[in-house]
Amino acid sequence: MSRTTATFPPPVMEARRWLENLPPTDRPLLNVSQAAPTEAPPEPLLNAMAEIVLTVPEAHLYGPVLGLPELRAQIAEDWSAAYQGVIGEDQVAITAGCNQAYAAAIATLCSEGDEVLLPIPYYFNHRMWNDMAGVRTVPLPASPDLLPDLDAARRQITDRTKAIVLVTPNNPTGREYPAPLVGAFATLARERGLALIVDETYRDFDSREGAPHDLFADPNWDDTVIQLYSFSKAYRLTGHRTGALIASPARLAEVEKFLDTVAICPPQIGQRAALWGMRHLQDWLAGERLEILDRRAALTEAGPAMQKAGWTLKSCGAYFAYLEHPFPEPSSALAKRLPRDAGILALPGTMFAPDGDADAARHLRIAFANIDRAEIEDLTDRLIALGGQPS
Repeated sequence: MSRTTATFPPPVMEARRWLENLPPTDRPLLNVSQAAPTEAPPEPLLNAMAEIVLTVPEAHLYGPVLGLPELRAQIAEDWSAAYQGVIGEDQVAITAGCNQAYAAAIATLCSEGDEVLLPIPYYFNHRMWNDMAGVRTVPLPASPDLLPDLDAARRQITDRTKAIVLVTPNNPTGREYPAPLVGAFATLARERGLALIVDETYRDFDSREGAPHDLFADPNWDDTVIQLYSFSKAYRLTGHRTGALIASPARLAEVEKFLDTVAICPPQIGQRAALWGMRHLQDWLAGERLEILDRRAALTEAGPAMQKAGWTLKSCGAYFAYLEHPFPEPSSALAKRLPRDAGILALPGTMFAPDGDADAARHLRIAFANIDRAEIEDLTDRLIALGGQPS
């Protein structure tokens, strides 16, 4: 069996196929299946990118494998201030998106048959990469409030375990993990000689003020912590594939081998755009955060009315809401009929969990970053109108 056949088809691509052969309708589709921004970068950044394309010849050439030194240094400076810690340029690598950062981290950590703990519900691309890398995913149970279970993690660690993965704010649930819990996982990982991979793709849209955790305040953080980040969400650079991996210099030396083999260097235009954004768009990004928080509030406000119709808003944050549905059918079947019955394209919880997971079958993920308040109201009205009986 090949590496690719060891895993499942890309969920977002599968969901798009549900739109084929739908009957004509005047009702607009509400696509809440994918979290990626659908708008172009803001106009000032587009102008800066055009200038880069026209006037910076080296932007069209291979660059350093671990990324532009200026961008690495800017991340180190900004992250050190934001997290009240010390991060050096030599602890930062730039990757072709955050998914590649995860793949690179796992490549440096794991051999065939090693294990990685992923909290359920997990980000499906993490599971897909583990499958294709010959790494065993160990599902880590969550508490009723969708936080990873520390005691369960302690029991599940074996001599083949190499890492624990946390995603906060979480995809798919939106849950923001409390700083003490993140710190406790770091302590557990250090005690057991593991890596703690913290994917903070959605850190710019965390509702909390200040640092979401204090991991980088520990001067020895890099013996345990690997942080992942994406510029796709912050500056709408999804097509330019720019992410980051924060880790020890020794690990980045291993990461460099992976990146050189896979992509040679991260895309140059995206890196330079990210650097320009970091230096010039902080006020704009703050406004984007407030808009996402307002959309989160709109969903939260609709929670009581949805509850009366049988829908339970289990969690809501960053780009995501996690809904428990009122139907006897599994979410895998419900999601497939939603485009026809309600004009909604959403992903079922079953795409974020192992086969047969009963709790996942009760949930849908709603990615609300691309719908405004009026569309959120329309979305919740459509869900309520479905009632509690399957067609």
